[in-house]
Amino acid sequence: MLALMKTKKGYGNVVCSNIVEPECTEETVKIKVAYSGICGTDLHVFHDTFKSYPPVILGHEFSGVVSEVGEKVKKIKIGDRVTVLGSTAVTCGTCSYCKSGNYMFCNNRRGMGHGVNGSFTEYVVVREDMVYKIPDNISLEEASLSEPLACAVQAIEELTNIQLGDTVLLSGPGPIGLLCLSLLVQKGCKVIVAGTSSDDFRLKIAQDLGADLIVDVNNEDLETVISKETNGLGVDVAVECAGAEASISSCLHSLKKLGKYIQVGITGNEITLDFDIVLYKQLQLFGSLAHSMKTWERVMQILEQKKVNLSPIITHKLPLSDWEKAFKMCEQKSCGKVLLYYG
Repeated sequence: MLALMKTKKGYGNVVCSNIVEPECTEETVKIKVAYSGICGTDLHVFHDTFKSYPPVILGHEFSGVVSEVGEKVKKIKIGDRVTVLGSTAVTCGTCSYCKSGNYMFCNNRRGMGHGVNGSFTEYVVVREDMVYKIPDNISLEEASLSEPLACAVQAIEELTNIQLGDTVLLSGPGPIGLLCLSLLVQKGCKVIVAGTSSDDFRLKIAQDLGADLIVDVNNEDLETVISKETNGLGVDVAVECAGAEASISSCLHSLKKLGKYIQVGITGNEITLDFDIVLYKQLQLFGSLAHSMKTWERVMQILEQKKVNLSPIITHKLPLSDWEKAFKMCEQKSCGKVLLYYG
């Protein structure tokens, strides 16, 4: 079968190769991948700005249908429509972080798509505990967004208290940003979405999803807009999803005194900031790294209730053989979420 692999460290070094189909063991589940989303992490692995362990198959946001189960598998059966918690592929299971459900901080952790083989291929084999059946009312396309939705849920729902009536600046309308926006709109917040001219396609999606105001920072002064919209006070919360130095700086400066800042985007390198602003405004800072077990369980409930509209965020579906075109679209921001399928 074909698989999109990072073959060695360094920029690029990603190719579509023929590999042996994985075998199902007595305690694992074999899944035929239906859709696998391209994540910012995949781009970082391509650029070698996120740690990976090549040779390794990329991809970790996916859905599929169970094709085989091991003899000791009890809760999953052939034909089940599923999604997978790929970030728990390797953990120690005994440290304080694993025991509390915050497995992302386990020193031994390796996730699918960078630490172990991922989903940009035809079949994956995973442990039973990583597999979650999806509700009947959710499409396989929507289910492939389970993992990025979990990232958004932790950032918006779990780190701090964001309330109805809050004014929120969301900077960076990529797929994670758009998912965060969907949750903020559902909460009843006033949301200002900021991006650059290159984000034009995604800013239109943000408008369709219910953003109260769209700001192209290349053509408008964000601080002036924020001052007007907040009577000079600044926003209650800033959610940074771009991972860009200018975006981070704008978010910090746009916050009101005693405001809340949530970092979601990965910068991939060192940046320079006027960090005294944190002190002088007495800001609360939160970093949001992926999600916890608690988050994942909440996501399954959100999917079942279908309260968040995921469909508008998915804008393109391409065969795995077109991965270069798909990656380029993501780099150029001419898409929302791009899904790859085997073909």
